[in-house]
Amino acid sequence: MLPRGRPRAMGAAALLLLLLLFGFLLFGGDLGCERRKQGGRAGAPGCFPGPLMLRVPPDGRLRRAAALDGDPGAGPGDHNRSDCGPPPPRPSKCELLHVAIVCAGHNSSRDVITLVKSMLFYRKNPLHLHLVTDAVARNILEMLFHTWMVPAVHVSFYNAEELKSQVSWIPNKHYSGLYGLMKLVLPSALPAELAHVIVLDTDVTFASDISELWALFAHFSDTQAIGLVENQSDWYLGNLWKNHRPWPALGRGFNTGVILLRLDRLRQAGWEQMWRLTARRELLTLPATSLADQDIFNAVIKEHPGLVQPLPCVWNVQLSDHTLAERCYSAASDLKVIHWNSPKKLQVKNKHVEFFRNFYLTFLEYDGNLLRRELFGCPSQPPPGAEQLQQALAQLDEEDPCFEFRQQQLTVHRVHVTFLPHEPPPPRPHDVTLVAQLSMDRLQMLEALCRHWPGPMSLALYLTDAEAQQFLRFIEASPVLAARQDVAYHVVYREGPLYPVNQLRNVALAQALTPYVFLSDIDFLPAYSLYDYLRASIEQLGLGSQRKAALVVPAFETLHYRFSFPHSKVELLALLDVGALYTFRYHEWPRGHAPTDYARWREAQAPYRVQWAADYEPYVVVPRDCPRYDPRFVGFGWNKVAHIVELDAQEYELLVLPEAFTIHLPHAPSLDISRFRSSPTYRDCLQALKDEFHQDLSRHHGAAALKYLPALQQPQSPAQG
Repeated sequence: MLPRGRPRAMGAAALLLLLLLFGFLLFGGDLGCERRKQGGRAGAPGCFPGPLMLRVPPDGRLRRAAALDGDPGAGPGDHNRSDCGPPPPRPSKCELLHVAIVCAGHNSSRDVITLVKSMLFYRKNPLHLHLVTDAVARNILEMLFHTWMVPAVHVSFYNAEELKSQVSWIPNKHYSGLYGLMKLVLPSALPAELAHVIVLDTDVTFASDISELWALFAHFSDTQAIGLVENQSDWYLGNLWKNHRPWPALGRGFNTGVILLRLDRLRQAGWEQMWRLTARRELLTLPATSLADQDIFNAVIKEHPGLVQPLPCVWNVQLSDHTLAERCYSAASDLKVIHWNSPKKLQVKNKHVEFFRNFYLTFLEYDGNLLRRELFGCPSQPPPGAEQLQQALAQLDEEDPCFEFRQQQLTVHRVHVTFLPHEPPPPRPHDVTLVAQLSMDRLQMLEALCRHWPGPMSLALYLTDAEAQQFLRFIEASPVLAARQDVAYHVVYREGPLYPVNQLRNVALAQALTPYVFLSDIDFLPAYSLYDYLRASIEQLGLGSQRKAALVVPAFETLHYRFSFPHSKVELLALLDVGALYTFRYHEWPRGHAPTDYARWREAQAPYRVQWAADYEPYVVVPRDCPRYDPRFVGFGWNKVAHIVELDAQEYELLVLPEAFTIHLPHAPSLDISRFRSSPTYRDCLQALKDEFHQDLSRHHGAAALKYLPALQQPQSPAQG
């Protein structure tokens, strides 16, 4: 989060979105209402396009159609006809709009974020999101919204596990499973005082301000309680294939990807009993639902047609396999909500699918940081911590040479934990998770790391929104990585000029689920046997509450991009003796690992204790509840050193393991290390951070912190991390 008044460069995704929106004008013709019989001008101001379908004839020109061809229900008063009338009143500028979404699992959580981005891009009103989630989705989305800190967005969570028993008796063949039935129970699950709510599937994308959809509540009669768009396929007509027998529906039926619910009226009408009785009756002759809640909604509406208010089709343009959606719009500017309601999602066949796909991908890769904008003229309760953050940012001096460092420390990064499907490891008392962080330029290390470390990993990745999608495709294209369900990837979205290395480490560390963690770096490959060896060592040494220790894994490096990785300590020593390997940073900064005492390690048969010394920065195995890394250290320098100082201050033993090793592979220097080497100001700012670190250390540990003062006053090395 940046201080007010400080301009930000427009990202490529933002520019692409603006170009795409401009392209709306080039996609098709006018969306004015059809001329009235008495002679009204098409497209006249104030003419509201009511529920309608639009025809795409063979000549490719887009024209209006009163109804879908062959619709048996088309006739006088049919809800597909154009209904030019006054536009519904918009909600007041600061009216809170309520949106409910059912979301379960890792993939669905990613879909929700894209949906929310599209809503936030166009919205002009405060939003309250009511999210019905499983434990996985709640863990992801709670962290994401907490760190996103979007003004005028409230989020409430509801436990889907508590609702399962209400729908688990319904056999459902739809890929959404039980969660695809939970919209049926929203009237009872949501707060009793909530009267209106928009219900959305996770696979919809907004192309307009959601307040326009909310305004359609004004079209409801006194008895209508459900607003829906007609289904844009022949599914409910029952003629798609031989013996196709859908659930009962009015005409083509309705699609439940976008729903307006008058919760108060549904409760008064006895909705729960209504849908249950209907479902039980239909299930006497039908084996299961095929389209989850949609089948039951349609069966209820067939029996109680007065409940439904048909909505304009542009509020749910459905891109299913047998879609007739292209009859709904004549120009891109018609579109309000795009619905990817096919299991094939972006791979579905559609005449204009490239346009829809590009529109969706633009929001998928759009920089979510740009959506942290206030609703001016509409006061709202700031997100938790936002006021304190703004006060701290306001106190920064932009003329301070270290302004970038100060600002980066205060930046709250959006965090998307478990970005990909992840299976938590089974509980084992001595298990170890490898913890590391990386950016886009280190992705190539992942496959080798997975081959060397068969145990669980928790990795934080510093990426833009667009890079996160590249990362997703990278994983999907790799059989090695796609097969590893015990690797948890956590995306921390990029913001600011300096690499927040310790914030990334803390994210990965906080998400580790095993009792112990191996704190490593992404450019190191551990010994093939290290995972099993560490677990055995933890058990043999009796680590735990009775003994507080950090197990040191000796670090080595090769200067060759290709070399034969040693399978044992004996092989490693042979490579060391012939100069194919070196102790880590031997040529540039031997102080960083000298206390490991490599000469002693060569002969050691048992773990041995070493003492802390200035600038020591080994790679260690510690309990998961160890001290966190100091987030003030951003960019390059002292980030690991400060952590080892804190471990020593908290009286952790440093025990070197005699058979353990990890090897650093060569790579191009990072931007931050290049800046450290070339900029005296950068080094001066790092020294200032070290001084502040010691002041805080003294406050926490008193006189014991004096032993670290000489180390803090020594000059920095270009190799020190």
